[in-house]
Amino acid sequence: MKTMQILSSRFDRIQADSVEEYRAAGGYEGLKKAITMEPQDIIEEIKTAQLFGRGGAAYPTGIKWEQAYAIPLEKGLKYMVCNADEGEPGTFKDRYIMDKDPLMLIEGMTIGAYIFGAQEGFIYCRGEYSAIQETLRKAIENAKKAGFLGENILGTGLNFDIQVISGAGAYVCGENTALVESIEGKAGRPRREPPYI
Repeated sequence: MKTMQILSSRFDRIQADSVEEYRAAGGYEGLKKAITMEPQDIIEEIKTAQLFGRGGAAYPTGIKWEQAYAIPLEKGLKYMVCNADEGEPGTFKDRYIMDKDPLMLIEGMTIGAYIFGAQEGFIYCRGEYSAIQETLRKAIENAKKAGFLGENILGTGLNFDIQVISGAGAYVCGENTALVESIEGKAGRPRREPPYI
């Protein structure tokens, strides 16, 4: 039985931070399609595709995004956060995606930003992954130059930018409120009040 590569189909086949090579391999087609759809329709498509989180709970992404979309939010700046801290022993899935196909992560976050109306994103990455953080920063810069990130993405009026945040090295920072505290420059301790992510 032949293994079918889906998530890793571009690994080592393209230069990781090259928008041109990413597009030639099918990259950004999802974003181009998404910006022609209503947010609820994108969420339904994600549910139909049966995408799920890569953490231990394997929570369905479509359900998670549907629940998040249903929460009434106050007006103001909204954020998209990617927890790539990977604090569990022996875990390396995030590392491979960020190192081998960072533009896939950036495209997914941009689709999420379109759905939720986020203007700013954060990739919270392990401090030990300094070389990968540099790869992410180059990919982000190249995506901006190509019009897939930054202001007025693809002429749609969508403004979204991403920052790479170096993790504090504490396992507790994987808990969502502790992660937000760490992004804000505070000690990575859980809190009771929102924001919840």
